[in-house]
Amino acid sequence: MKGPLFYSKILLFGEYGIIKDSKGLSIPYNFYNGALKTDENPSQEAIKSNESLSRFVSYLRDIDAELVTFDIETLASDVKAGMYFDSSIPQGYGVGSSGALVAAIYDKYAHDKITVLENLTREKLLKLKVVFSEMESFFHGKSSGLDPLNSYLSIPILINSQDNIEATGIPAQQTDGKGAVFLLDSGIIGETAPMVRIFMENMKQEGFRSMLKDQFIKHTDACVDDFLKGDVKSLFKNTKQLSKVVLNHFKPMIPQQFHELWKKGIETNEYYLKLCGSGGGGYILGFTEDIDTAKQSLKDYKLEVVYNF
Repeated sequence: MKGPLFYSKILLFGEYGIIKDSKGLSIPYNFYNGALKTDENPSQEAIKSNESLSRFVSYLRDIDAELVTFDIETLASDVKAGMYFDSSIPQGYGVGSSGALVAAIYDKYAHDKITVLENLTREKLLKLKVVFSEMESFFHGKSSGLDPLNSYLSIPILINSQDNIEATGIPAQQTDGKGAVFLLDSGIIGETAPMVRIFMENMKQEGFRSMLKDQFIKHTDACVDDFLKGDVKSLFKNTKQLSKVVLNHFKPMIPQQFHELWKKGIETNEYYLKLCGSGGGGYILGFTEDIDTAKQSLKDYKLEVVYNF
């Protein structure tokens, strides 16, 4: 048995900000994917995934039936028979490994599910987001539900605010363009929950709250607008500002050994780095107007281009 594929995602803009109603833009990233599977001779990884699924089933039994119900008996017996999530999506890397799993479970076992093929009104998107948020909270403690939503629909999603989201189109890639968005591998696994805790702790301070509103959210919103309009010049100006704000105010979320590299990008304008997901490790997202220069400058690191301008 092998189910349909669900892809990873990249939140281009909006990490942390969307908790406080900034804009956000999330795109599917087809380089990584996962599917529900059963094997005759499961690997150690498959067994581990199956054990985690078994805990997830217990969690789903108690989920609010007003919100969503599952064919829980079939799910439980499939898990008992050794079903696991076979995934190439790296965990703790900010590209949505648990999101793809949640999407796969909803797709296969939810009753009265909302599908990609129907007219996706704002109400339906929000309903899906709420369902996914509840489901994914099992993995993260608190989830926005956006990762599974992106993985499930496999289309770019524009977040205008917490209760205003829409499917969107993004400008077509310029395959021969020199500008690029890339992923930089930090080589460290990031944990979402502790990072979110630090953020929530910081939110208790007046100064941090006003920085978030006046700088972080302002530049995030501008970046989203620039990206969707295809205004590359303005996008890089705003991304540089955003990169500075993150370096100054989100230091704990940036692995120590990347502080200098981050600063160097801002000073040389060769690239600008930002968080990919909650930070603390995993991937770091990079923006550059000249990918060859950036590659040269970051030659000691693993770099994957995800979008060309």
